[in-house]
Amino acid sequence: MIILIGGEKGGSGKSCLAQNMAVFLTDECNANVIIVDCDPQRSTSDWAYCRARNKQLSAIKCIQLFGKIRNDLLKLEKHYHYVIIDCGSQDNLALRASMSVSDYSLIPIRPKLRDINSIKNIDDIVATCLMINPELKASFVITQCPSNANYDKRVLDTKEACSTYGLHVLN
Repeated sequence: MIILIGGEKGGSGKSCLAQNMAVFLTDECNANVIIVDCDPQRSTSDWAYCRARNKQLSAIKCIQLFGKIRNDLLKLEKHYHYVIIDCGSQDNLALRASMSVSDYSLIPIRPKLRDINSIKNIDDIVATCLMINPELKASFVITQCPSNANYDKRVLDTKEACSTYGLHVLN
């Protein structure tokens, strides 16, 4: 199974979500997992390197791929239960190539105006990739929600903004 964690907006928690998902699937589901780091910042690659040095933690394989990675991802899928892709924060070839073969695409978004403004672009990218990969299941994940009750409306407004584009929003 190929799971893409990607989107256009930086700082929304894509790497953190990809890393936590990999740990859960490895430790709790005893799955064979690889993370593909497509972000030039190398956040997930650095995380995996540090994690591998701690022998008390389960090792999680991580590789870097950029550009036209569609065929590489399809090859990896044959050898791993889960291929988790951490894509950087921009519309690029790696994001679209990943989405064209992914089973699931999770798009983290914060309840902030700049993130909300990126929804239309993401919707266009998803619509384009659905023409190639009609089985793709794409969902928004609202992240970094303030726990203060005064921000409830902002979170609900973000969920509503995401829903207006017809893409699923995870609860």
